[in-house]
Amino acid sequence: MPRFSVIVPTHGVAGRLAQALDSVLGQSFGDFELIPVCDAPDTPAGTVAAAYAARDARVAPVHSPPSGGLSAARNAGIGAAHGAYVLFLDGDDVLVPGALGALDAKLRTEVDVLYFGHERVHWWEGESSTPPLDKDPEVLGVHVPAWSAAYRRAFLAEHRLAFPGGHFTDAGWGGLVTLAVERAAVLRSVVVRHHLRRQGSRLNTPGEHQFEVLDQVDRVLTRASEQAAEKPVSAAKAHALFGQLFALVLKTAAHPTRVPARRRRAFFRRAGKLYRRHRPAAFQPPPGSLGVQHRLLASGAYSAFRALRGANQVAAKAVQTVPRPTSLRTRARYAVQLRRPLDENLAVYCAYWGRGYACNPAAIHAKARELAPHIRSVFLVEPEAVAALPKGVDHAVIGSARSWEVLARAKYLINNANFADGVVKRPGSVHLQTQHGTPLKKMGVDQSTYPVVAAATGSFAKLLSRVDRWDYNLSSNRHSTEMWERAFPGSYEALEYGYPRNDVYCTATAEDVARVRERLGVPERKTALLYAPTHRDYSTGFEARLDLEAFCEEIGEDFVVLLRAHYFYDGGAGRRSSGRIIDVTGHRSSEDVCLAADALITDYSSIMFDYANLDRPIVVYADDWEIYRETRGVYFDVMEAPPGPVARTPRELAGLFTEGTYADPASTALRSAFRERFCQFDDGLAAERVVRRVLLGEPPEAIPPVIPLAERRPAPAASTLVRS
Repeated sequence: MPRFSVIVPTHGVAGRLAQALDSVLGQSFGDFELIPVCDAPDTPAGTVAAAYAARDARVAPVHSPPSGGLSAARNAGIGAAHGAYVLFLDGDDVLVPGALGALDAKLRTEVDVLYFGHERVHWWEGESSTPPLDKDPEVLGVHVPAWSAAYRRAFLAEHRLAFPGGHFTDAGWGGLVTLAVERAAVLRSVVVRHHLRRQGSRLNTPGEHQFEVLDQVDRVLTRASEQAAEKPVSAAKAHALFGQLFALVLKTAAHPTRVPARRRRAFFRRAGKLYRRHRPAAFQPPPGSLGVQHRLLASGAYSAFRALRGANQVAAKAVQTVPRPTSLRTRARYAVQLRRPLDENLAVYCAYWGRGYACNPAAIHAKARELAPHIRSVFLVEPEAVAALPKGVDHAVIGSARSWEVLARAKYLINNANFADGVVKRPGSVHLQTQHGTPLKKMGVDQSTYPVVAAATGSFAKLLSRVDRWDYNLSSNRHSTEMWERAFPGSYEALEYGYPRNDVYCTATAEDVARVRERLGVPERKTALLYAPTHRDYSTGFEARLDLEAFCEEIGEDFVVLLRAHYFYDGGAGRRSSGRIIDVTGHRSSEDVCLAADALITDYSSIMFDYANLDRPIVVYADDWEIYRETRGVYFDVMEAPPGPVARTPRELAGLFTEGTYADPASTALRSAFRERFCQFDDGLAAERVVRRVLLGEPPEAIPPVIPLAERRPAPAASTLVRS
């Protein structure tokens, strides 16, 4: 029997889960079992937990459906536990080094519950605080989170203790434990480092669920009454427990926004009834203002309580700020439009800050025309992009009066970057963030520790205010889901649907490939190599990083190079097609360019993840990997898990093509493993899934499932057609 069972509920914390598990597995005291509780094996957290279980026999994942919530997950962990003591660790928290050893030393004298210290760390890992443990250990339960104590498993079984369902489950659990505990102790040193989530706790948000604190209080005090006939608790414990529970109730009742305004009187009345029903004999309210609140609650004097707290003066109101369009007339017009009802059949799209009709927004727009023709669509573009818009695409120029009008009225707002800071997130509107790549490099708030990138990013507070507008965030693979959760902390729903822009890689025909190659000017019977380097934060302007003329000369006449610079440099200044080098940077569709290419040469660009869907050769040219990794930051080492062979010098790169090793069996094996990891959801149906879920509001169970990778048929490469 292990000394400790560490139970880790994982719902919604896949991005940080590895840190939590590592903090347990890295303990110097090794006599434990680690029980991650996942929604299902194929969820993001389930995948992470399964990988850890494959490496360490002490990791034993169990599953609990998300509908059961946190209480069911913890109870499932208790049911699977074998340890002498049970600990709970949230999936985004960590055990401090030496924690289990300190607990073991303190538990040499057996107790039912050992409460221990914890540190609360702000979500950006800046300021922290350590709440004191200054009460009698036998009455600590209600005020101490479940993850700040170790529980003797036999004690839990003897008293049949389980987490009660619903919200405020820690309060109910803590009260039930307090009633049952006979031997408790305190370890005042910090054991758990608790990360406060940026989106906060649902327990602090307004809504009907706030009434559930009363359910938990009633449950605990009813249990106290039932057990009084058999083994009553001491008067001191009964008074302390009652006071702690109603401190929670009064905190909710006095808060200006937690209980909806129309329901505050009902909350107060029900709380008063519970107070009078369960108040222990000779209970004395605490001194000061809290004591006054106790007496008002006991007498049902809601009006006096309301006046005392000044709730009618400090009720929070959602303040909408009007952005600053270029003219006062446009600004006033926007303010007027914000007061009008949402247009339920209007969608606004934008891609790459208005660079044109492209990427995921364009693919969703096209599919919406087919599946949701009743929804009118407007694409926002910069003035210079208007001429290149496909025929029939309604548009508005960014910054124009019409652009602000549609932004104010649209039910749906879809972007692969972000709308302007001044755009108001209206109640009832739906914002879809589609993203525009798979994160190899650090993104969002994860850039904050990289000075070069952080300086270019600007205000992280503004970034997060934009994230707060998102209702949905699109993901093309499980890795992205986890990294977006870390980089862009928010309350949005992750849609693991694949990238709509990549649908074409599974639906394009040989004729489509031939047409694209002809349009781009690729000569017949030539092998086209797409060279797509990414942006360097430590340099200014575009650098090819490769002498393409010399490269073409060395690899021979059978090859041509398609040059596509990062979209930051799509103006093309100083570049032009010449000889066997075709500059396709300005071409609207990166998907067309990928279809035309027989192989890809890139460095650390996210294009590698999209191109892998075509199952064509990929070569990584990493001449400055160490510099890039240090200045930009990366989520994994692409040198250890590349999509194909890696070259560090121009000569090595040319050799891969002159010798043919860029497409040999070893290259194919690397690409296969890469596709398994990063092409999970791109199956040709991503746009349909998005339209059905977001624009048509169909339930998740009605959305077409992802086609397994082995059953997909990528668009054929031109070199394949020539050989056949």
